[in-house]
Amino acid sequence: MRTSSINIRPFRLTGFCLAIAAFELLTYMASDLVMPAMLSVTEQLHASPAHVPYAFTLYLIGGMLLQWLVGPLSDQYGRRPLLLIGSALFALACLVTYWVPSIEAFNSLRLIQGMGLGFVIAVSYPALQELFCEADAVRIMAWLGNIALLSPLLGPLLGSLLLQWLSWRELFLVLGIAGLAVWLGLYGFMPHTQGLRTPIKPFDLRAILRRYGRLLRNRAFVLSSVALGLTLIAWIGLSPLLLIQGQGLSTLDYGFWQIPVFGAVILGNLLLDRLIAGTALTQLIRYALWPFCGGLVALLIVGIYGASTGWLVGCLALYGVGLGMSNAALYRLALFSSADSKGLVSAMIGMISISIMGGLGSMIAAFGAGDSLDSFALIASVAGLACLLPLQHFLHGCRNTAAV
Repeated sequence: MRTSSINIRPFRLTGFCLAIAAFELLTYMASDLVMPAMLSVTEQLHASPAHVPYAFTLYLIGGMLLQWLVGPLSDQYGRRPLLLIGSALFALACLVTYWVPSIEAFNSLRLIQGMGLGFVIAVSYPALQELFCEADAVRIMAWLGNIALLSPLLGPLLGSLLLQWLSWRELFLVLGIAGLAVWLGLYGFMPHTQGLRTPIKPFDLRAILRRYGRLLRNRAFVLSSVALGLTLIAWIGLSPLLLIQGQGLSTLDYGFWQIPVFGAVILGNLLLDRLIAGTALTQLIRYALWPFCGGLVALLIVGIYGASTGWLVGCLALYGVGLGMSNAALYRLALFSSADSKGLVSAMIGMISISIMGGLGSMIAAFGAGDSLDSFALIASVAGLACLLPLQHFLHGCRNTAAV
């Protein structure tokens, strides 16, 4: 691997990448791992089962809550101290959950745990972009993307398995101990990548808000960030309803049907890894649009003529290949579409994309995509194809810029 401007021993560089991967895995698994235990949580804390959806919603809100502030702080004071603070906050919030006395305290801690995801997006991603050259950075981001995509597959299954031997309180204790181990890894391996090489100026909140305003007026940045948010897999949130409740499948069968979809995303990442060395990022995204659009158009046809589980998953798998090929490349282009500091830019990318993912996912569900396979195929295909409008305008702008 090659670094961009900082001379670091390969051993330390590898250790840092592994520590980042472990932290990202924990932040995503902390969301999905505990979902099978939520009914037990509400029962033991004498709360209504209506609180179950709040755990996931509050976790996502926590992920967005501090990104706007954490990114600029890491630009000014360095990525390392901010990421160490974020990983410690996540680990302690998981540990304290072991002793939680009420559902209100539990929900508050879920919000704090979700903030760990915000530190991953706003701090660790820019650090990787600064350490590695473009091709290596895109490769690493693609592999980190696999972690985020595999968590909804492995999390509920692993959580159900662990709950055979552990209580939900002990599950959080395990997450907290693992979080402390990750903190030690980051402390030992993470280099200083930003902030400490320049004089520290007083933190100016108004100036930061003005910079965010300028960023939102950057057409290329907004188009690429919106496109990232629209390339969601609504399948993640709705597949339990479609397969377990709608089709009557077991939890194990549900897990098996996830493998083709998320395996296809990994295949797309492997293709990206092979093509990135000799292909411009914009051209790579155009290549990815063939399987991406092909899968969504096939999904639309299947929805019109009647969807079966096999056909639905096959279409999503084709779409997943295109998603795996394009996602990391589009993130890199979005990050460097502005000359502003990368912590601030990454924070805004995260806020825009996560907000769109959450909002559009809720909208798709409200339109009845979880009611049947046919409904999901029709609604999800149209929603997925909507990303073509901002993406096409963004790629056209990139071509004009290159021509100049």
